[in-house]
Amino acid sequence: MAGDGQVTVDKTVMKHGARKVRAIADGKVLAGFAGSAADGITLLEKFEGKMSAYKDNVVRAAVELAKDWRQDRALRRLEALLIVGTPEHLFVLSGTGDVIEPDEGVAAIGSGGPYAQAAAMALLGHSSLDAAAIAQEALRIAGRIDIYTNDNVEVLSL
Repeated sequence: MAGDGQVTVDKTVMKHGARKVRAIADGKVLAGFAGSAADGITLLEKFEGKMSAYKDNVVRAAVELAKDWRQDRALRRLEALLIVGTPEHLFVLSGTGDVIEPDEGVAAIGSGGPYAQAAAMALLGHSSLDAAAIAQEALRIAGRIDIYTNDNVEVLSL
């Protein structure tokens, strides 16, 4: 899983080295967010709580967080997307109650997400790069296209 480091407020780049991806649940799960930093961090903390409550069952934790996110008025106002992954599962979670497990094991979120996802899918099908290298290169490509994405890429692996 990889994340770029750019934080943008309106049309101004405020930070180049933000950490948008983290290892959680004692290093068993990778999680990342896009959107408002405070909202993304709040969602990561909520997801960690669900992982504890459901004994590290990532599927159950993802579904329960999505249900809470959709039903709770305060959580519904959060403007972020969450992506969580283990070696077995990859989910994109949204405030509308979506828990999406992509067919090809490739997902991307944020403003550069469509570019990164397209690049990752092409690299997956037409190169011998490993997952970490694909994630890094896909984000670098997105950073060359999307003005809200930079090429300061952090990659985490399980």
